Amino acid sequence: MVSAVAVAAAVTAAVAVPASAGTARPGGSPAAHAETRAALDAIVAAGTPGVLARVTEGRSRWSGTSGVADLGTGQPRRPVDRFRIGSLTKPFTATVLLQLEAEGVLSLDDSVEDWLPGVVRGHGNDGRNISLRQLLNHTSGIFNYNNDAGFLAKFTGKSFLTHRYDGATPEELVAIGLSHPPVFAPGTGWSYSDTNYILAGLVIERATGKSYASQVTRRIIKPLKLRATTVPGSSAAVPGPHGRHYSKLYDDDPDAAVHDVTEFNPSVAGAAGQIVSTTGDLNRFLRALLRGRLLPDEQLEEMLTGVPIGEEEGFPGRADADADTDADEGTAAYGLGLRSDTLSCGVTVWGHGGQVPGSLSRAAATREGDHVIAFNRNGDWGDQALEDAVLEAEFCDR
Repeated sequence: MVSAVAVAAAVTAAVAVPASAGTARPGGSPAAHAETRAALDAIVAAGTPGVLARVTEGRSRWSGTSGVADLGTGQPRRPVDRFRIGSLTKPFTATVLLQLEAEGVLSLDDSVEDWLPGVVRGHGNDGRNISLRQLLNHTSGIFNYNNDAGFLAKFTGKSFLTHRYDGATPEELVAIGLSHPPVFAPGTGWSYSDTNYILAGLVIERATGKSYASQVTRRIIKPLKLRATTVPGSSAAVPGPHGRHYSKLYDDDPDAAVHDVTEFNPSVAGAAGQIVSTTGDLNRFLRALLRGRLLPDEQLEEMLTGVPIGEEEGFPGRADADADTDADEGTAAYGLGLRSDTLSCGVTVWGHGGQVPGSLSRAAATREGDHVIAFNRNGDWGDQALEDAVLEAEFCDR
C-alpha cells in the first residue's frame, strides 16, 4: 500500500523535475506536440503517477511521457512499457467476429441462440431475440456483469486484494449478467455492457473450435507483428517491460490509499478487456484496421456504422472511458467495437477507451488512420476530462 502523502510527493517531484519527456522520429517534431505534452503533464499534476503516449502521423512518430512508472523507485515511464488495455480489447474481439462474417462462417444478423443455444435465457433474457450485431454495438439490453453488486463487492474495495487472483470463467461472467433482467428490449436502446463481449468471445470459440486467445493471435497479433501484445488468459503477470499499475480500489475519497495492483487475474475481463499491449502496438493496430488491412470494405463499413450513445456509468468513483460525457453529448456514436467522437474543432476520431484495475487507456484516430494517438495512465482514478483534453490537444490545438 502506498500512502496518499507518498503519492502526492512522488507526483509533485515528477512534475517539478522531469515533467514530460518527448522523443520524435523524422517529421515528428517535439514542438508540434507541445500542447499534447502539456495535457499529459496536467494528468500527472492532477494525481496520476505516470502517463505515456505515442502519436503516429503519416510517416512521423512521436512519444511522450510524464510522471513515474514506479512510485517506490521514481523510475520514469518509458515508451516501451506494456500495460493492461482494458476495453481496448473490444476492437480486437469485434474484428475477429467481422472477419468470420467476411469468410462466410457466420452473419452478424445471426441470433445469439444460433451459436450459443440455451445460454442466454432467464430473467427475461432471450438469445433468440438478440443478434450478434447487437452484442457488438451494445444494443442487446443485456445487463453489464461489472455492475452487479456481488461482483463489485468482490472486486472493488479492499476485497479486491483478497480476490485479485481468483479469476472467473466466461460462463460465470455471463451467468452474473443474466441473473438480472434486461436493461431494455433488444434493439430499443443503448447500454454499455461487458457481458456482450464475453458472449462474443464464446461465439468466436464456438464458430472456430479454437480458443479466443488463439484466434486474436493468429488473425491480428501475428499478421501485424504486434510483438508486445498478448492475450494473457488467467496469467496474473504483465509480461515484458512495464511500470507498476496503481489503484485506489474505486474509493472516491481523494485521500484514499493507493495500492499496487500490477498483478491480478485478468480472466474477470475476458474477451471484453484482458489484452496487454503498448502504445506503439495499439497505434499499429488501429491504423491497420482503419486502412482496411484487417477487414474487407463491407465489414469495415459495418464496424463504423454507429448508434448514438448516452451516459453510462463505469466502476464507482470513475466514469468509464467509453461513456459519454456532457462535453460530447450528441457527438458520439458506437459502432462495432469502435466509437466515434467529434471534437470541438469538428474533427471526428474513431477509437476506444479502456479501464481495468490500475490502468486507464485511450486510443483514437482519424477515419483514414493517418493520424493516431494511444496513451495510458498507470492509475485507475482521475477526471476523464483530462484524457479528453489530450485528444483535443493532439487533433485540434496544433
